[in-house]
Amino acid sequence: MTRCVRLWTGEDQNSHFEEGLIHLEPSARGDLLSGRMATATISFQETASGGAFTWHTAPVRQLVITLSGTLDFKTRHGEHFLIRPGDILFAEDTVGSGHSWSLTNAEPWRRAYVVLGPGVPVPFLANKSPGLLS
Repeated sequence: MTRCVRLWTGEDQNSHFEEGLIHLEPSARGDLLSGRMATATISFQETASGGAFTWHTAPVRQLVITLSGTLDFKTRHGEHFLIRPGDILFAEDTVGSGHSWSLTNAEPWRRAYVVLGPGVPVPFLANKSPGLLS
């Protein structure tokens, strides 16, 4: 299964996160497949090793697919989670106090930003036991 971390703004206007996965179902070929999600755009970005970004919100509701690099994300409450290659960040914290991140290894952070269409459902399944997917 594909590890996913959902980041959203709570009623307290702070960013919060939960770990989970993208739900996949068997396809006709025997592979596992998600349903199709309408997207607005996709773009790619690279940040050199040692990079960091202070407090900010997601500019839009998007999926961020990490291709290389390991990051430590932090919320204003001091909660941390790691994103590694192959992980998906489901960023929905478009308002509020935001989050920050910093690269933790010598690799650059290469990623794809997939901006979701308005109201598009994402097949995110929260992990019932936090920390098992870290």
